Amino acid sequence: MSSIIARVVIVGGGTAGWITAGTIAAQHQRENGQGLEITLVESPNVPIIGVGEGTWPTMRNTLKKMGVRETDFIRECNVAFKQGARFSRWHTGKPDDYYYHPLVLPQGFHTANLAPQWLEDSAGLSFSKAVCPQEYLCERGLAPKQITTPEYAALANYAYHLNAGTFSKFLQKHCTEKLGVRHVLDDVTQVNSAANGDIASVSTKAHGDLAGDLFIDCTGFKSLLLGEHLGVPFRSCKDVLFVDTALAVQVPYASEDSPIASHTISTAQDAGWIWDIGLSTRRGVGHVYSSAHTTEERAREQLSAYLRPEVENPDLLSTRKIPINPGHRTRFWEKNCVAVGLSAGFLEPLEASALLLVEISAAMIAEQFPVNRQAMDIIARRFNDTFLYRWDRIIDFLKLHYLLSERTDNAFWVDNRDPASVPDSLQELMTLWQYHHPWHDDFDRAVEVFPAASYQYVLYGMGFKTEPGHLGMSGRSREVARQYLQRNEAQTRQLLDSLPGNRELLNKIHKYGLQQI
Repeated sequence: MSSIIARVVIVGGGTAGWITAGTIAAQHQRENGQGLEITLVESPNVPIIGVGEGTWPTMRNTLKKMGVRETDFIRECNVAFKQGARFSRWHTGKPDDYYYHPLVLPQGFHTANLAPQWLEDSAGLSFSKAVCPQEYLCERGLAPKQITTPEYAALANYAYHLNAGTFSKFLQKHCTEKLGVRHVLDDVTQVNSAANGDIASVSTKAHGDLAGDLFIDCTGFKSLLLGEHLGVPFRSCKDVLFVDTALAVQVPYASEDSPIASHTISTAQDAGWIWDIGLSTRRGVGHVYSSAHTTEERAREQLSAYLRPEVENPDLLSTRKIPINPGHRTRFWEKNCVAVGLSAGFLEPLEASALLLVEISAAMIAEQFPVNRQAMDIIARRFNDTFLYRWDRIIDFLKLHYLLSERTDNAFWVDNRDPASVPDSLQELMTLWQYHHPWHDDFDRAVEVFPAASYQYVLYGMGFKTEPGHLGMSGRSREVARQYLQRNEAQTRQLLDSLPGNRELLNKIHKYGLQQI
């Protein structure tokens, strides 16, 4: 008889632990003693890192599948709507240098590539303005929906800005009260092996040994199970992504009715960049930088200078210093243990990929859950192959932002353009895109973390040019593209006339709630 997988032990809480617990529990909910027994053990003494306060639109489906009401989530986790990211001073460093990476795909994205038409005749519009409405919405501070739009539905695609600390507590309550997850608040003192090298149990101070069939490592940078116990090596990518330190600060709004940005703001600095995330009750701001290219003192000066126009005494705000070791484990699933979250790796906060990786890791574990130990090794190999590919593509995409910069004010930007620091896979794509507009077939997988549209927004936002081919556009392609561009103009006007402000909608949700689907 095959050894069935009936007991899941998640070691570590935080966002990674509770998203994983909720995703698996919702899909394999235990009823009448049947199904999975899920236990999450977390230390009462380990603080939450809480760097990732920005999500992807995928979080809407993740929470919906768990049975979470969007109204409750928004009210309890200081949530605001996010419709993309604005990158300022990344290209030339000049005050008027900015572009958007919106969350809405270009019009007709699955049937027509609008890049050739835009490059031929941009009409003075940025690429994102020409192909989707969202840059306009963000510049006006508008919300992505109306109070009458049902929960999780959208008029313009959106994600969230959230308070990571309250989010973890919110998920904990939902998972334990609604999804039957057992919560053990205790310190793990030892990891115990079975005869075949699997993890048999973890020992705790007050609850004895917790045995399981599948263990999920959500212990953060420590990587207690996968890294320390099973010895899976860590692969650094510091040679590609240079930032290694973050200075994070919580910034109060000037007043209760201060506008809330509808997007993440990323402003390039001498040797890194500053993130600015608007929540409903405060802003989360931080400076990530390369310690090899600047000093902590200089980084703090730049952070204070960034805040000073709106904060009277920014130096009085409490700042957390967070070390970053960019990279990931060489395998994510080893024997009967899989790592999710920081225990699997971390790159940097750019493009909010950390929480996305948690979501899609938890989803793949839940969807391909091994029914027995014999099937687990096959699923583990597939999981490792899938996520090694995904981590590599994310590294490529993050590097693209630095590679395209023309800044010369600090060696940080010059060094980022050194071909020795650029992965071969990205160099190949950059060569291709000089002559071919980015499109679906440029990538290997049916489902990409960053679709071709994301590359288009960054490339053309930062002034990249694709040479027109000698074959040119066909008359039919040109007409289809023109129709989609005209459709975008009409949709943009409609949304600008009908959408409320970001704070206005959030205030209404707190007062009235959204209607359930």
